[in-house]
Amino acid sequence: MTGLAFGFMMQTVLLAAGPQSYEEAYKQAEVNGQPILVLVGADWCPGCRTMKSAVMPKLQTGGKLKTVNFAQVDTDESANLAAHLMRGNSIPQLIVYAKTDKGWHREQITGATSEEAVEQLLKRASDAQAAAKIAKEGESKAKEPAAAAGGQ
Repeated sequence: MTGLAFGFMMQTVLLAAGPQSYEEAYKQAEVNGQPILVLVGADWCPGCRTMKSAVMPKLQTGGKLKTVNFAQVDTDESANLAAHLMRGNSIPQLIVYAKTDKGWHREQITGATSEEAVEQLLKRASDAQAAAKIAKEGESKAKEPAAAAGGQ
């Protein structure tokens, strides 16, 4: 119970503090099982600045990011990591990774976008994760031995 309370407290502190580094978000996702949301961009990019200073803070203030581990990666400061995460060269890229039993489900939005589009992206990631969990539970139930009818 203490560990659960500590984990919740740490997540609350991290969310209040804003975006994490990618490494912190990945570690947190391993612990809490929540998707990773990564904003990849640069300070010189107008669309990136819009996402970083307007769209994402509104989502965070509205509680829409509490179900994900949110990170930001600067393409200039972390070029290798950004290249590994991105598909294509356009920025900003908002990428969500949801862990499933088949690996990481990945989706992205390229370019500055609306709060609603980000919410839809997060919902799709959450749905993919939930579907994988339901499928896994169904498989394990199918493997359970059936109880003998009538005690015979």
